[in-house]
Amino acid sequence: MDWARNISIKTPAEIAIMREAGRINAEVHATVKALLQPGISTAELNTAAENVLRKYGCTSPFKGYGEPPFPTSITVSINRELVHGIPRDDRKLKAGDIVSIDCGTILDGLVADSAFTAGVGEISPKAQDLLKVTEGALYAGIEKLRAGNRTGDVGAAIQKHVERGGYHVTREYTGHGVGRQMHEGPQVPNYGKPGSGTLLRQGMTIALEPMVLAGTRSTRVLPDRWTVVSADGSLTAHFEHTVAVTSGDPLILTVL
Repeated sequence: MDWARNISIKTPAEIAIMREAGRINAEVHATVKALLQPGISTAELNTAAENVLRKYGCTSPFKGYGEPPFPTSITVSINRELVHGIPRDDRKLKAGDIVSIDCGTILDGLVADSAFTAGVGEISPKAQDLLKVTEGALYAGIEKLRAGNRTGDVGAAIQKHVERGGYHVTREYTGHGVGRQMHEGPQVPNYGKPGSGTLLRQGMTIALEPMVLAGTRSTRVLPDRWTVVSADGSLTAHFEHTVAVTSGDPLILTVL
């Protein structure tokens, strides 16, 4: 993708639709999060998410995307799985797991996208810290999503927060513009140099998503050609919001 040529500036009316798509996406997350208990299958989580989407006449941009076509409406990534885990009937959650849920919602042709990581029952202090740092990195990046800043300012803020916590950001997967398509420009890496990259302008809508690894920044893709795991098997976490760049403070769209 030519990220620089694929940037779309949204109208206030489009941002309002994306805000409603984001609210629905947040409802999906709340529904799934309430089900994170030992013994539930990841396929059951996907079914619950699809029921919420169906209630509002929405669909997920994930289902059928890519090659091979992604088979479900959400991704469910467990422990070492960083992103793109495929829900399955035979994959059941266990106490102590950490689970990353990513979902997108299409409403009236516009897309909102967000993700969170949560524990199943009691999780280790190390896992708790990883989640805290990763979510904190998301908000450090959001604070920099202001007109006049550049994508490097955003990535540098995320990278600094993560590395100060003793963790690593992936280099292979990034945040991105979102709205009229699931993936638009600009590309927003979770690392960078302040003052570099694409200029942020009012009306841009960004899916900002720190993807953080506890042991190494290296990853590999499993034979299903989708699931991305840490190369050393260490824990991972993923938080994401869709955010609109405004004339003032950043506007988070994917909240209830």
